[in-house]
Amino acid sequence: MDSGQKGSGPKGSRRKKITLRPRRVDYPRKAPEHREEYAAEVSPLPVRTNSAAGSAARSEGKEGEAYKTVGYVGLALGIASLFIWPIILGPSAAVLGYYAYNNGRKTAGAWAIGLGIVATLSYFVMIPFTR
Repeated sequence: MDSGQKGSGPKGSRRKKITLRPRRVDYPRKAPEHREEYAAEVSPLPVRTNSAAGSAARSEGKEGEAYKTVGYVGLALGIASLFIWPIILGPSAAVLGYYAYNNGRKTAGAWAIGLGIVATLSYFVMIPFTR
């Protein structure tokens, strides 16, 4: 090591550069020669489809909306069947709920089935008390 005095060696005024730790190579963005953007490495690859597959995906999205509507209509019929025409609207709600449940709308379909069955069974339980 150099003591910092002039003339302390054969070349007198030159000092040695002392490196205490090695240069990091695992994090290259700190180095000035690595200033590129990293967004291309992080972003997902673009999805390319042909027109037939793209139209199938769009129609599948519309079918999902159709099943959503069927589930909500079944749910509305189930709620309505609790108050009016339980013998007609109850089974209709159960059938629409079953159709929606099988096509992916599990929550609305299950509620429609349940309300339709409850309304229909309550009709048969309550009918003796009405006459």
